[in-house]
Formats: sequence, structure tokens, C-alpha cells
Amino acid sequence: MTAKKTRDIRVRRVYEEPATADGSRVLVDRIWPRGLSKEAAALDEWCKDVAPSTGLRTWYGHDPGKFAEFGRRYRAELHGDATHENALGHLREVAGERPLTLLTATRDQDISAAAVLKEELERR
Repeated sequence: MTAKKTRDIRVRRVYEEPATADGSRVLVDRIWPRGLSKEAAALDEWCKDVAPSTGLRTWYGHDPGKFAEFGRRYRAELHGDATHENALGHLREVAGERPLTLLTATRDQDISAAAVLKEELERR
């Protein structure tokens, strides 16, 4: 009997100093973080195809009262078209191979698209 490997996925702000435990550092925002150089971000990749649509992001506006509905709509986007599904599949592969840190510029990570994405990646 083989033990199921638990995925090591975390969410951090892209502005924080990189940590050795980060594993693959992937920016999952559609827009590049303001005032941050590519060198300072220390990314392994920028996966903007997994980010919420501009319309959904604008509607949400990081309003805590809309987070549950935002999560529902974002999950529908993640599974609603090939571009999102392919990006999500790619991140699943990365998470299956090594630790994965989802990076976002959002101040409140608990109500961010990256938090929804983390839950979705851990689900399967």
C-alpha cells in the first residue's frame, strides 16, 4: 500500500522575501505587481492564464462580503474553458512534483483568488 502524497501548496505575497521552502514560485495574478522588478519577484513563472477574468476581478474588488460568490464564480471559470483548465492542470503537475508557492500582490491573502486556487489544487 502506498501512502498518498500530500501536496505542499502555500499562498504568499509576491512582495515578501523568497524563502527556501517556497519550492516553485508562481505568480497567479493577471496584472504585474506594482513597483516590483522581475529580479525582486524571484519567480519561476508567471501563470496569468489561471487568474480570474478581468470582469470577475473588477466585480469582486476584494470585498469580503462577496468572497463566497467570487469563489463560486472563479471555480466556474477555472473549469469552464480550455485556457483555465490547462493552466490549472499545469499547476497540479508542478504541485505533484515539488512544493508550490502561489504568489499574489493582494494584501489579504485569505480572500484572494490565490486562496481559492490553493483550495482547488488541494481538492484533487
